[in-house]
Amino acid sequence: MLDEFAAAIDRHRRGMWTETAVPRLLLVALDEPMDPIDVQYEPMICFIADGAKRSVVGDRSQVVPPGEMLLNTLDLPVTAVFEKVPYRSAIMRLDGAVLAELLLELDGAGPEAAGPGAPPPATVGGQITAPMAPELIDALTRWVRLLETPDDIRPLAARIESEILYRLLRSPLGPVLRQWSLTDSAASRVRATTAWIFAHYTEPLSIDEIAAVAHMSPATLHRHFKAATGMSPLKFQKHLRLREARRRLVAGNTTAAQAAEAVGYVSATQFNREYRSVYGLPPGQDAARLRASVQS
Repeated sequence: MLDEFAAAIDRHRRGMWTETAVPRLLLVALDEPMDPIDVQYEPMICFIADGAKRSVVGDRSQVVPPGEMLLNTLDLPVTAVFEKVPYRSAIMRLDGAVLAELLLELDGAGPEAAGPGAPPPATVGGQITAPMAPELIDALTRWVRLLETPDDIRPLAARIESEILYRLLRSPLGPVLRQWSLTDSAASRVRATTAWIFAHYTEPLSIDEIAAVAHMSPATLHRHFKAATGMSPLKFQKHLRLREARRRLVAGNTTAAQAAEAVGYVSATQFNREYRSVYGLPPGQDAARLRASVQS
């Protein structure tokens, strides 16, 4: 079944990332090894049909092999490492309204999560992995194959998407998805907080200010935020700053001092020290190395 799923993705790829006519469906395909890349994950589920990918968030790292899926519930800065190629995956961008409507049809609670290993909602993090059941792989393959009959997309895409979500609610990801859909849960507050930090990361932020956005005490925010992201809120902000500074430096149109100032650093010394602690080299050397690897 995975071979058919991977083949369907391969038939409709248009480069490494392919936006499709099917709402909320993105295809990813890679044939050759490449250096780790910094990307921003939104709430989504990545279904691996072939190859393997490692997702690194802060101090956390996990590999997703073929036949498994990765649920990402937050806006997160991620380093993606493609550990095995060829790589093929389909990504579903999560829509809270679609999921909430399905849960209402299921009398608000949804079906029981099937199988062992379902994480309790109180302990879930920003990223959770689980195996894909055969019925889910079949639905995903039919979802991708809609691209072969464009006239079927409008009448069938939403129906197949609902089937996929239904099967996900029956999987070990079910409790996490139900928590994600709640509008006033700790998970939803952390999700709103990460999005807010993304919008304000160049500004000087305090933990009290961030806690006010989350409608939590600083201690409660720290506990839930660390459980979800593996980082404190302020370390999360620092990670965003360094990632954007690195992007600017690799583009080659700015100096280290200019990049530091653009992302909110007051001290160039602090920027250089923190950059090196994360990426292993001073800013200029790291950017030159990355540019050379892209050009080679």
